[in-house]
Amino acid sequence: MKANTHRNEAPLSEPLREKSTPHTAAGAADTKFDRLVYERVRLGIMSALAVNEQLTFNELKALFDVSDGNLSAHARKLEEAGYIQCEKSFAGRRPKSEYRLTPAGRHALYRYLDHIEAVIKATRRS
Repeated sequence: MKANTHRNEAPLSEPLREKSTPHTAAGAADTKFDRLVYERVRLGIMSALAVNEQLTFNELKALFDVSDGNLSAHARKLEEAGYIQCEKSFAGRRPKSEYRLTPAGRHALYRYLDHIEAVIKATRRS
C-alpha cells in the first residue's frame, strides 16, 4: 500500500505541518499533554490520516498490525473526541469504513507534536 496516494498531500519525508503554533499564556490549555493522542495506535492513526486524505479500516489495520477489535476501539475513541470522522458504506456486500482527520484532530495532533518537540528541546539542553 502506498502511504501517500493523493496529489495534494506532502510526501512522508516532509514535515506534517508548515509551522509551529506558538503557545501563549492565553493559550495555556493548548500546552496540556493530550493523553488521547499519546497512545501508540491512536497517534499512528492520526499521523497516517494527516498525510492521507482518507484511509480505510483495512489500510489502517495493515499499517499498524492490530486486530479488528483493537483498531475499532482506538478509532471509536478518536471519533468520540471529534478527532477523526468515519464514513461507513458498502462495496458490494462488504462493509467499508473510511476515516478522515478532522480539523480538531489536526489541531490536537499539532498540539501534541509541539509538546513532544518542547520536551525533546528541554532534554537536549540538560
